[in-house]
Amino acid sequence: MSVAQRIVSALISRILVVYAALALVYLLLPIFMVALFSFNDPVGRSNYSWAAFTFDNWLTLFRDPTLVKAVGTSLRIALVSTVVATTIGTLMAMALVRYRFRFRKAIDLFVFLPLATPEIVLGASLLTLFVTLQIPLGELTLILAHVMFNVSYVVVTMKARLSGFDMRLEEAAADLGATPWQTFWRVTFPLILPGIAASAVLAFGLSLDDFVITRFNAGQVQTFPVYIYLKVQKGIPPQVNAFATLFFVATVSLVAIGALLQRRRANLKP
Repeated sequence: MSVAQRIVSALISRILVVYAALALVYLLLPIFMVALFSFNDPVGRSNYSWAAFTFDNWLTLFRDPTLVKAVGTSLRIALVSTVVATTIGTLMAMALVRYRFRFRKAIDLFVFLPLATPEIVLGASLLTLFVTLQIPLGELTLILAHVMFNVSYVVVTMKARLSGFDMRLEEAAADLGATPWQTFWRVTFPLILPGIAASAVLAFGLSLDDFVITRFNAGQVQTFPVYIYLKVQKGIPPQVNAFATLFFVATVSLVAIGALLQRRRANLKP
């Protein structure tokens, strides 16, 4: 390779790095603004212009009982729906990857439908279903709705994880006398655990910040996104930005811890 070609290659590689850095800044800038304005001391009700730096918003994080209740409701619904959706989605993904059966392609299609359907259509359809079945709108309908759209994301994530799974490991465990139950918990489950964790984090985040489907099926239940929507006209309190920052830091921390544990496990392998 000539000197000119090396210079061009170096410039191209640096341009790609700069481009990637700018794209990352573009994606993280709104989140940075939310974190920044959690330390703002607004003049009046609106928190859209910087006034002064303060820690009062964090010290009075639990001052508004309505906000605290909305956050607790969102966390509770997200946790329950994540556990249910992750369990169902993992089992569905294992069935779709490992077995060949009738209507398998049709099931694959139906799994992708919630991902391609606009949320407003999905929310209205679920509302019609619950009203037709005479199910009172509340936390139960929210959990069912969140499980419904989260299952698709879990299935897609787990299928990507299971597609590279070496079935010979399970066969070796069976040859050594392990029962199917022991094989699953001691061989299969530890190997697919990173995929399950990634699916759970994704489902939890999607459930936590969902607004459109939640608004259709919440009834009188007020979640964190609904609380923000109702406060827009009156003025969003800066404590909302503090809670949003906490959610973001917690989610990123979980992802980082999972990545570190996975890398550590990979380094420990002989």
